Amino acid sequence: MSEEEVYDDDEEIDLSALDNDELVEQMHDDLYDGLRDEIVEGTNILLERGWGPDKVLAEALVEGMRIVGIDFRDGILFVPEVLMAANAMKGGMGILRPLLVETGAETIGKMVIGTVKGDIHDIGKNLVSMMMEGAGFEVIDLGINNPVENYLAALEEHKPEILGMSALLTTTMPYMKVVIDTLVEQGTRDDYIVMVGGAPLNEEFGQAIGADAYCRDAAVAVETAKTLVAEKRASA
Repeated sequence: MSEEEVYDDDEEIDLSALDNDELVEQMHDDLYDGLRDEIVEGTNILLERGWGPDKVLAEALVEGMRIVGIDFRDGILFVPEVLMAANAMKGGMGILRPLLVETGAETIGKMVIGTVKGDIHDIGKNLVSMMMEGAGFEVIDLGINNPVENYLAALEEHKPEILGMSALLTTTMPYMKVVIDTLVEQGTRDDYIVMVGGAPLNEEFGQAIGADAYCRDAAVAVETAKTLVAEKRASA
């Protein structure tokens, strides 16, 4: 191999010199490596070349995050790397979101998510939010320590398909049932797909409180959400 052929890792790749297919592939790599500036640049280049925002989202960003999600699920990537990838994704989404709203492109689903009352843990929830956004969902993140009123107000305002609740303490887990029971009392439980997650939870707990799904991690949450929203829309 000649010296010219040795690829230098520090060498800047000129994204604008790549054709569309190469650029999309490079963006997948850049997402994987958590390179926010490169994702922003690549997103702008594709838009300048006449790509619609929905096409950029699906082929460059969502597909890139799908690869990240698979490697996270398989233990090749870990939380810090996924957070970096998701942060890079957010750079691209910041450009695309207003354009998507303008074109009226339908999201693949909408989710309200928050950590329950008494619990201030949010790394897992943030990861789910980012991965869901990365998959093309619209996510309204309520943050931590949410009483039932916060969830109800957000459901009323945003009309999502999915309500996501997170807990990391055994003492706050039962509050998820309070929220679900309140929806039942109001007669609105069947309007939403309720997904729950957090380290101390398990499948049995999810079933016992009446949730639609327990998700052990962010990658599972994304796959579960896609499936359940598709089923809900098909039966509507």
